[in-house]
Amino acid sequence: MKTKNIMIVGVGGQGSLLASKLLGRLLLDRGYDVKVSEVHGMSQRGGSVVTYVRYGDRVDSPVIDKGEADYIVSFELLEAARWLPYLKADGQIVTSTQTIDPMPVITGAAAYPEHLVEKMRAAGAKVDALDCLSLAEQAGSSKAVNIVLLGRLSHYFGVEDADWIAAMEAVVPPKFLELNKKAFALGKNA
Repeated sequence: MKTKNIMIVGVGGQGSLLASKLLGRLLLDRGYDVKVSEVHGMSQRGGSVVTYVRYGDRVDSPVIDKGEADYIVSFELLEAARWLPYLKADGQIVTSTQTIDPMPVITGAAAYPEHLVEKMRAAGAKVDALDCLSLAEQAGSSKAVNIVLLGRLSHYFGVEDADWIAAMEAVVPPKFLELNKKAFALGKNA
């Protein structure tokens, strides 16, 4: 199998590392060679965070270059737009519609861009945008946005729900498992 590339992007503290760990486990369990690389910006200060997940028969490098991402999974709209140059021409964006003001917006030096989903679509991207924060809160915690996003991403994978749940059971602490199963189902079925 040719190597596939997934970028998980967001703002520090949103749970992208757990999402990449769960996705890596799912793919390893399916017999793929998997490389996961975490790149942190000023994550402790709400800065941009990106994780690369690459899988296939053989993966030599953990890094994804511009124009190579099959999927971009984004916790925040501006982050989806920021990383758009990395998406393949036929790639898919799965994004939360949540917005988090970056420092230039907070300080008044810039305005948060409007109509980002429309702009990404106008640039030729396939965009699946969902209010993941509301669904996470419905599941029981605003911190479950990451699992809602993975539930949504599951539409594009052709992997049985039972396999996703098995990967979840392997990486999610038991006390949060039921909440995460609910968040996954809400994302998948939205």
